[in-house]
Amino acid sequence: MWKKLIRGTAGLILVLVTIVGCQQVRNSGSDPVPEAAPKTLRLASYNVHYIILGRATGPWSVADWDRRKGPLDLAFKAVDADLMALQEMESFGGRSEGAVNLTLDWLLANNPSYAAAAVGPVDRFPSTQPILYRTDRLEVLDQGWFFFSDTPDVIYSRTFNGSYPAFASWAQFRDRDTGAMFRVVNLHTDYASLSNRQQSIALVADRIAPWIAADEALFVVGDFNARLGSPILQTLGDLGVDYAPVRGSTFHFNRGLNLFGAIDHLGYVGGPWLAAGPFVLREKFAGEWPTDHYPVAADFILPAR
Repeated sequence: MWKKLIRGTAGLILVLVTIVGCQQVRNSGSDPVPEAAPKTLRLASYNVHYIILGRATGPWSVADWDRRKGPLDLAFKAVDADLMALQEMESFGGRSEGAVNLTLDWLLANNPSYAAAAVGPVDRFPSTQPILYRTDRLEVLDQGWFFFSDTPDVIYSRTFNGSYPAFASWAQFRDRDTGAMFRVVNLHTDYASLSNRQQSIALVADRIAPWIAADEALFVVGDFNARLGSPILQTLGDLGVDYAPVRGSTFHFNRGLNLFGAIDHLGYVGGPWLAAGPFVLREKFAGEWPTDHYPVAADFILPAR
């Protein structure tokens, strides 16, 4: 009896290891990032994980930030985006409205050709989901935010089930070369609560519907915590939003474990068309993982207006 049980357990373990191994292979591989073609816009999304200011050592601590800030800058430079939407760019000190943002300060200091949109004084604008953009290419026309909440226009309001605040930031840009205008909505939905994700995406759909009706060029990007083909993404798909077909993992548990498909996406509607990509950089930089997500990018051509 015990021999049969041991053989059965060993067989089950072998099957599980084989399944995990197949998933790892299927969802892995770093995409080469080519030089962007002329007249294209390289758009990217990257979840960079928060820093816990009150934690001196250990995962996501201040010491951990000192380890990964150099690799994060290398990853940012490797993507070479015209515009990158960032999530979890928070230096958490116990309150949502903290004024310290180590990651934003670091990237701006080391990339002087970029500026940050979708930021502002923390009592009026949540600054943890900025959109970094090349100042010689793009001009900011407008920006705003709304929280995934029953009171979406109340800053730092908690989510529908009372969990931590989550929100969408957005900014409107003009291409300095062509005059083309477009808007980028940068979101991060709750990973733990399906109902929060559903209600959050329904709110996003409600907010972007007038922009789509006005025939604006629009991108909806970020950490959806949902895979392609899911009802979450289809909620925006019903409004006409298409998604760059990201294949493989974009989240890796901070260990390079690529166990399921992409949850970070680049959506677009209103005229932009996908010219190249998407690209996912599944690699270490300077021998370190900069964060627990990979950057995802694609090149688009904006509609003439």
